Amino acid sequence: MLKERKKYKVKYITDKKGNKKEVILSINEYNQLLEDIEDLAIAAAREKDVLIDHDKVIEQLRKDGLL
Repeated sequence: MLKERKKYKVKYITDKKGNKKEVILSINEYNQLLEDIEDLAIAAAREKDVLIDHDKVIEQLRKDGLL
């Protein structure tokens, strides 16, 4: 499921012709953006992980005496 796109209060630094050259974000927005990028990298790295059905995990935990 996709999350709603976040709205950032972005300011731009432009050249003399008005072309956007750089972006200014608040430190909080910058940190949130870094955290989101890290989350995406983790998700991408786990894309091929084998998934186990919840009921099977519970069954195995009970079998192993952990529940």
